[in-house]
Amino acid sequence: MEVEPVETKTVYVTPQWVQSALDGEQEGYEDILIAEVGYGDVADCASYNEGHVPGAIYVDNCEVEDATGSEEGAYNLLAAEEVVDYMLNHGITKDTKVVLYGGDVSGTARQAFAYLWAGVEDVKVINGGIEAWKDAGYDTETEVNEGEPAEDFGVEAPAHPEYRLDIEDAKEKLETDDNFKLVSIRSEEEFLGETSGYNYMDKAGEPEGAVWGKGSESSTDVNGFLNDDGTVKDLAGFEEEWADCDFTLDNELSFYCGTGWRACVPFLVLYENGYDNISVYDGGWYEWLMHDDYPVQVGDPASDDCEHTTVGELPTGKAAK
Repeated sequence: MEVEPVETKTVYVTPQWVQSALDGEQEGYEDILIAEVGYGDVADCASYNEGHVPGAIYVDNCEVEDATGSEEGAYNLLAAEEVVDYMLNHGITKDTKVVLYGGDVSGTARQAFAYLWAGVEDVKVINGGIEAWKDAGYDTETEVNEGEPAEDFGVEAPAHPEYRLDIEDAKEKLETDDNFKLVSIRSEEEFLGETSGYNYMDKAGEPEGAVWGKGSESSTDVNGFLNDDGTVKDLAGFEEEWADCDFTLDNELSFYCGTGWRACVPFLVLYENGYDNISVYDGGWYEWLMHDDYPVQVGDPASDDCEHTTVGELPTGKAAK
């Protein structure tokens, strides 16, 4: 079966496309690096050890973001040079054709986003992950693979600082730019300030001026952005999800969530469809909570009942149980 080629900026690809690349049938993709994304050491990643795409190496989410939750890191992306060092250890440079997949849709998107931000020019994700791969009838293996380390990344990182919005710029844009929309990719309960969604965040609410972008039923999913088979929806599916939201694709959009994972999914879908008015506000609600004087909304911002306050004045006791 002939599989159609895809563009460099296409992120979500089918297992059939990946297999055709492995078979040498996709021009320019005769040498791809496939990696399963997990959290923690490879020895602790059950899915990788039970069976992964043949030839796939293992990469860790902690290689792209701070995992301590400290005030300095706040689960934000690591410094670009650290991300690059980890990638070079795997043999990833700016020119590597990277194909990722993983058990967590958001975690995989986070890795893909970080690689693009740092400067890898072509990053793809197997849409549907290992289950889609197996459903397509392809084999797996259990051998632990490692990449061949590289020395030169090939570009100064981050090559695309514009993909990431820091907290100071997010706050300033909310206050001064009417075309800017800070889009919450959180559950309705999180957006309305009924719960923080996390057991380590004791206060709930959203940055004042944020709008809801739906997508999640809890802090651990992006079910609203997925098809019934677990694949990420296409652009039309996102537009349907967002039809009644308080933003359009003509706005400057910065997506955020609790700590940055869920927000990367809509970024990637818009990125692969050619949008350049997009970013991820990396710090999310977690970093916003570290500033007592930052403005907050609690409730539906379109409602007269919405409370406008500051982080320091928020009540505690809103952590997820």
